Amino acid sequence: MTMKRGLDWRDLQYFHAVARAGSLSVAGRTLGVDHATVGRHIQSLEQAMGVSLFERHLRGYALTRHGERLLASVEAMNREAGRLAENAPAGGLSGTVRISALEGIGNFFLASRIGKLIEGNPHLTVEMVTIQQIVTLSRHQADILITLHVPPGERFSATPLTDYRLFVYGSPDYIARNPPIRTTADLAHHVFAGYVDELLFTRGLDYLEELGVPLKSVRIQNSSLHAQMEAACSGICLAVLPAFIAAERPSLVRILPGDAALTRTYWLITRSREQDAPRIRRICELLRAEVEAARAVFLGE
Repeated sequence: MTMKRGLDWRDLQYFHAVARAGSLSVAGRTLGVDHATVGRHIQSLEQAMGVSLFERHLRGYALTRHGERLLASVEAMNREAGRLAENAPAGGLSGTVRISALEGIGNFFLASRIGKLIEGNPHLTVEMVTIQQIVTLSRHQADILITLHVPPGERFSATPLTDYRLFVYGSPDYIARNPPIRTTADLAHHVFAGYVDELLFTRGLDYLEELGVPLKSVRIQNSSLHAQMEAACSGICLAVLPAFIAAERPSLVRILPGDAALTRTYWLITRSREQDAPRIRRICELLRAEVEAARAVFLGE
């Protein structure tokens, strides 16, 4: 890789934004400029380095081999800048940290606590992604991942964040209008809300099969846990919900809590080379503290 001229730090900032976002328009919104401005900076950087840093696809921008190498260098510089900021007399952490979390813990737990992540750090921005899809650390789509499975390889650092329990829930109205449920075998004869089977991106979310509920009983299917809970609250069906989420709706009743209960584990995952970066380390510490304080809620106790 031969440099044709010196690099402009602003070009590197735009490059980093596009590498994270995967598109010029999203990077532009993050930086507060239009996509054409972002494109000019990327073109300027590629000309300066004499290589292509991105492959252009219909779905966005993907890093080339040269782009991957440059991203590693830029992120190393960002980490060093973070360490310098941490050791500065005042000002706190700065920059942007993106957390990708499953809908349940993201929307029903982290969202109300996000303010604590930025307290005392006026120059820090925290992004939270809770869309129902697989967001990967390896492609730099997130800095911290909260999920149900551990990605393979030594590039990632994974620690258990917390176990959580799930139960079958229904409204008093549904329970009064339908046949009694005395054993788990009776569940198969009731209507359930659940995920669209073909859209399940991780089998850890396949609660109903594990309880012996046939697919034909899952007559209300969607991609949102929140929608499943609201369907159960309306009295038209049952749903399997994490205890910490169902706690938001005290009217819901647990059904066969001693027999129809499941346990899952949330994992906290970062890229190994970044786990000690000040921003990443501080936010992970706060996430662990918040979850530990609410452990009984997660376990449904």
